[in-house]
Amino acid sequence: MGKRQLKGLQIANQKQVRKTNDGWFVKSQSASGFYKVDELFNCNCPDAQFHKATCKHAFAVRFYLKTEIDTPNGKIVAEKRVTYSQNWKAYDKSQQEEKTRFLELLSDLCLTVQEPTYAFGRPKASQRDLLFASALKVYSQFSLRRFMSDLQTAKEKKLVSSMPCFASVGHFMQKPELTLILQELITLSALPLKSVETNFAVDSSGFRTTKFNDYCTQAHGLARAHKFLKAHVLCGVKTNIICSATITEENGADSPQFAPLVETTASNGFQMLEVTADKAYSSRDNYEAVKEVGGIAFIPFKSNATGKTRGSLLWRKMFHYFQFNQDEFLQHYHKRSNVETTFSMIKAKFNDLLKSKTTTAQINECLLKILCHNIVVIIHETNELGINPNFGVESKQTV
Repeated sequence: MGKRQLKGLQIANQKQVRKTNDGWFVKSQSASGFYKVDELFNCNCPDAQFHKATCKHAFAVRFYLKTEIDTPNGKIVAEKRVTYSQNWKAYDKSQQEEKTRFLELLSDLCLTVQEPTYAFGRPKASQRDLLFASALKVYSQFSLRRFMSDLQTAKEKKLVSSMPCFASVGHFMQKPELTLILQELITLSALPLKSVETNFAVDSSGFRTTKFNDYCTQAHGLARAHKFLKAHVLCGVKTNIICSATITEENGADSPQFAPLVETTASNGFQMLEVTADKAYSSRDNYEAVKEVGGIAFIPFKSNATGKTRGSLLWRKMFHYFQFNQDEFLQHYHKRSNVETTFSMIKAKFNDLLKSKTTTAQINECLLKILCHNIVVIIHETNELGINPNFGVESKQTV
């Protein structure tokens, strides 16, 4: 038995392992805080991060989970299977009624969008109906032609006033003005959970397009690589609802998007107690942005960072907190992993490929994926928490 295993056994015997819904917290032997060990026995302590090996805290969890089992050949030692509680009744109900409820909630959201007025000429197709059709197309993952049967079903249920043709839907998704409408609807769709979410996380992730980047082929002789767009989101860490989002090109910087996402979320009535993000967002401006809305940012500091204020006393305060209370700091920071889960949910359900051809349509398609994700989350939380998603009256004024 190695040194780390011996220390892990000592920690387990001292009952310094605490089980939570998010994993296990193991008491630090050299400080007052805890380290978190996930279900794959990955630990956030410096030893595990630096050496990329199983640390004493992970071994402590393994010993904590071990149990003796009686068999015909005597007692053997086995590990308990890791399980997590799940409200299966709410989950089953949400899955069974998802498509029907999705159409209803999407229709409610579209009703909050104002129709443009026409001074003369023939009125164009309803903007609400085109918006409904665009979101339904992304939700179904069908082509413009193949999803028309689903749109026909919505028309029969009187969820849309008219049934635009597939070409009109394609042209509508290419409109630049649709981008702002979708960003507003994403925020609006999250508002029913503003009494639930007080802790948030920020991150970005890429979505592939149908275009290819020639750089890898020309410079390195590699196979074709997809061009992609980058989605920057701020999500609640409890329900994975996305409260604000913006889309940039593949090389778009992360840090400048942080403050606008925070400000948009706070301006729409969310109480922001904590905001977490990775080192890419580490800056004085970002710490101050969260402070301005009444919250605390937990963003790790880069290796070359110093505690010099340069106009921000908060930066120096959090720098010393990070240096001398790292265990406690990391307990807050670990909530950031929920934004990774959010992106996984979107890509697993709605794919990470943007099928549109033009850049504007690709941006709108990515925002539609986020909007569809939010509606699905609301459906589940309706059954889990008993919320009433009244977008038009309770949440916000019309877009």
